[in-house]
Amino acid sequence: MPEVRIRPASSGDADVFLALVDALADYEKLARPTPEARGRLVHDAFGPAPNRIRVFIAELDGAPVGYAITCETYSSFLALPTLYLEDLFVLPEARRYGVGRAAFRHLAGEAVRGGYGRMEWVVLDWNQLAIDFYEKLGATRLTEWATYRLTADQLREIAAPPGD
Repeated sequence: MPEVRIRPASSGDADVFLALVDALADYEKLARPTPEARGRLVHDAFGPAPNRIRVFIAELDGAPVGYAITCETYSSFLALPTLYLEDLFVLPEARRYGVGRAAFRHLAGEAVRGGYGRMEWVVLDWNQLAIDFYEKLGATRLTEWATYRLTADQLREIAAPPGD
C-alpha cells in the first residue's frame, strides 16, 4: 500500500510547487504562470508573514504528486472565517491512490482546527472528475450563486477618479 502524506510546504518546496502549478495549467489547457507570476506565487506562499496563501504538498511514497493552495475569506452571516480552496491538484498518474482524499481530509482538519465556519471552492464545469470527487465527499454544489470576476485592468479603470 503506497504511503500518502500531506504537509505544509516550506520555502525549500518552491521549485516543486511551481512545477505542480505548471502541471495544473497543462491539465486545464491554460497558459503557465509568467516569470513575474511565479515570483509572486513564491513570495506570497513563502515570503514575510503573514503569508497571503498557504500551500500544502501531497506526497506519494515520498515523491511530491500534488498540492493545495488555501486562503481565508470571511462570512458576515456566520461571523466566522471561511477556508477558501484555490487549487487542489494531483498529478494524473498519482490518482486512484487516495492522495486527493487525503489532501481534502487534511484541509478539512485545518478548517476544524482553525475554527472556520465552512470551506468553499469553485470547479470548472467541464471537470467531471473533480465534480464527482467532491460530490462523493458530500459537498453541496451551489446553484444560487454566480461567480463574477474583474481583471486588474478593469479594477484600475473602475478605481480611477472620474474624468481620468
